Amino acid sequence: MAYVPGERFPASDPVDTHCPYCSLQCGMALRPVAPDGGPVGVEVVERTAFPVNRGALCGKGRTAPALLSSRVRLTEPLVRRPDSGRLEPATWEEALDRIAEGLAATGRAYGRDAVGVFGGGGLTNEKAYALGKFARVVLGTSQIDYNGRFCMSSAAAAHQRAFGLDRGLPFPLADVARTGCVVLVGSNLAETMPPALRHLTELKEAGGRLIVVDPRRTRTAEQADLHLAPRPGTDLALALGLLHLVVAEGRVDEEFVERRTSGWPEARAAAMAHWPELVERITGVPVPELRKAVTMFCGAENSMVLTARGPEQQSKGTDTVGAWINLCLATGRAGRPLSGYGCLTGQGNGQGGREHGQKADQLPGYRKLDDPAARAHVAAVWGVEPDALPGPGRSAYELLDALGRDVRALLLMGSNPLVSAPRAAHVESRLRSLDFLAVADVVLSETAALADVVLPVAQWAEETGTMTNLEGRVVLRRAALTPPPGVRTDLQVLGGLAARLGWEKGFPADAEEVFEELRRASAGGPADYSGITYRRIAEEDGVFWPCPERTERMEGAGAEGTEADGSEGAGRADSVDAERADPEGAERAQCAERAHGAERADPDGAKGTGSGGAGRAAGPHPGTPRLFLDRFATDDGRARFAPVGHRPAAEEPDAEYPVLLTTGRVLAQYQSGAQTRRVAELNEAAPGPYVQLHPRLAERLGAVEGAPIAVVSRRGRAVAPARISRDIRPDTVFMPFHWAGPGRANTVTNPALDPVSRMPEFKVCAVRLELSEG
Repeated sequence: MAYVPGERFPASDPVDTHCPYCSLQCGMALRPVAPDGGPVGVEVVERTAFPVNRGALCGKGRTAPALLSSRVRLTEPLVRRPDSGRLEPATWEEALDRIAEGLAATGRAYGRDAVGVFGGGGLTNEKAYALGKFARVVLGTSQIDYNGRFCMSSAAAAHQRAFGLDRGLPFPLADVARTGCVVLVGSNLAETMPPALRHLTELKEAGGRLIVVDPRRTRTAEQADLHLAPRPGTDLALALGLLHLVVAEGRVDEEFVERRTSGWPEARAAAMAHWPELVERITGVPVPELRKAVTMFCGAENSMVLTARGPEQQSKGTDTVGAWINLCLATGRAGRPLSGYGCLTGQGNGQGGREHGQKADQLPGYRKLDDPAARAHVAAVWGVEPDALPGPGRSAYELLDALGRDVRALLLMGSNPLVSAPRAAHVESRLRSLDFLAVADVVLSETAALADVVLPVAQWAEETGTMTNLEGRVVLRRAALTPPPGVRTDLQVLGGLAARLGWEKGFPADAEEVFEELRRASAGGPADYSGITYRRIAEEDGVFWPCPERTERMEGAGAEGTEADGSEGAGRADSVDAERADPEGAERAQCAERAHGAERADPDGAKGTGSGGAGRAAGPHPGTPRLFLDRFATDDGRARFAPVGHRPAAEEPDAEYPVLLTTGRVLAQYQSGAQTRRVAELNEAAPGPYVQLHPRLAERLGAVEGAPIAVVSRRGRAVAPARISRDIRPDTVFMPFHWAGPGRANTVTNPALDPVSRMPEFKVCAVRLELSEG
């Protein structure tokens, strides 16, 4: 429990909200407390009715109120003084004036694209929307992206390519427990999102099977019926080898492939070039294990493939995910209940963050920035001319790499790239080379410590806003406290800056007012939120997008506005007047309607009731918990196979760098650690970085448990204590990436980019190991 200044609430009045960390967005309640008349704080209370976690919380969620303490957070603006060179306290007026002048002066001197904006996957939908609007309307810059690019951009690109729509899970998480077999690729779910593990446990209790693909025997892999441990960077070959066996063993669902897909001949030919013995040589996974995996996956009536950062954070991540999607499509495990491909989004709002405008190439509603119709729609909502909107900008790493050169000033919100970006020492040097850096954050992160101006902003328990979890469920965080004196919300920051830069209106501080504008901006887009309201979210424990607004309904079979086939989505949800006003947007909404399947009611059960048919009553669109049950969101309604082939990682081991490094998270820390490293209980559980290595590798090196080891790549050197374990391949070492300083794992990682998603290759690079004195 933590105590912070704020308003007094009745201690018996818990406020329903959500955890500030990962994409589960676990439900919790906060009970305001003020013992002995002291300052008001909050304690976490279980919220068992929320279906994703049913009251369960990990240590991070349970201890989240500790971050509300003024002892660990920023409580006043800081400005770097020219005479001392140090960050020192300042008034809000001075700080905002400095930022506005720094950004404006850079734009005047070097052009608008010399000003950059870098957002975060933890920002609420309202903040992400306002930040994208601020960048494109107020600053007029194309140079905006966010750290969610490092999260699931490869899966998003593969989703778009195969299905025509990107949503992390096309079904509720509860469906996982009801399928027959789950292939979990590159996810240590037990440590990264522990409350979700219960769904896998329930799967097994019901007789289902779990296959885990990971080069390490993690806590999650220990739960598996079959653990495949491929060499890092070979997940693509593994998926192709499994598909080869599906074909060779006659397990292709020919009827499904013929009726609901396209591109199978080319994908089939690509897979047949990856015969089992070749795949064993590439991956290290024995042929009998490959055959066993295919038998388990195809032997179940329903099956799923779920991927996470392991296969995605590679320079071929989009193709790798595409190969796993191919496996689902070829076996008919897609587009029907309790089967399909899904991605386990990482960051709290990694999904919503890219849907509403802080990604370099997107506008709100998951519209494409280079689509003239999309530009016209959003520009009309924003009250500007379409031609005034800049085009697509650089991706996250490319933007960071351009700092101090093409991009001379940066506004950064809710991110710590000095720790989280690949080739981090280089990124640090680029940040230091900026003419001007402003950071808005809740703590003085390593990146914020380099800034010219630092703004203290409100936290999750002190402000209201929406998040979109890994299921596509839009949830509502509610304020339980007011921020401490000296702290403002990110929306207030953007409004204050916009006003100083000539935009007195258009950037309200009220989150619900921003959300109402977001609804209009998203209407008719792939991620249509127009039928979602704060009231509905609160009443329904979240609403799944797409959820178009229905402004007019007609009853009776075959009437306009009624879907006789019971398909999900908007259909002719918009009124005739709306269709006349925006025919292209209405057409998109209708196309989206046809793309989403027939089950809407009971989203957290195995089946729904459907809602189409004759005489359906008028009412709000119920949201879309399950996608693609009738057709996919492509132009022809068919899912597209990806004809992909294996290729090596961007950097393979050689004589100088003979070992592979892979990175990841640990149970008690989160992302760059900027928040969790300030919680005593979490630090006690995970006090620092380490290098996990196999005993054979340790013996060759002469390393002993706990002794410092240097992990050296072509980009730099990280040093951390040895943790010797048989739970990792002998040719691979592992480092968690939550820490700065000498043990910063991302000093070593490779920024090689996927050509489609622009995802850096965090998960595999060549290194050598050296004994170190520390």
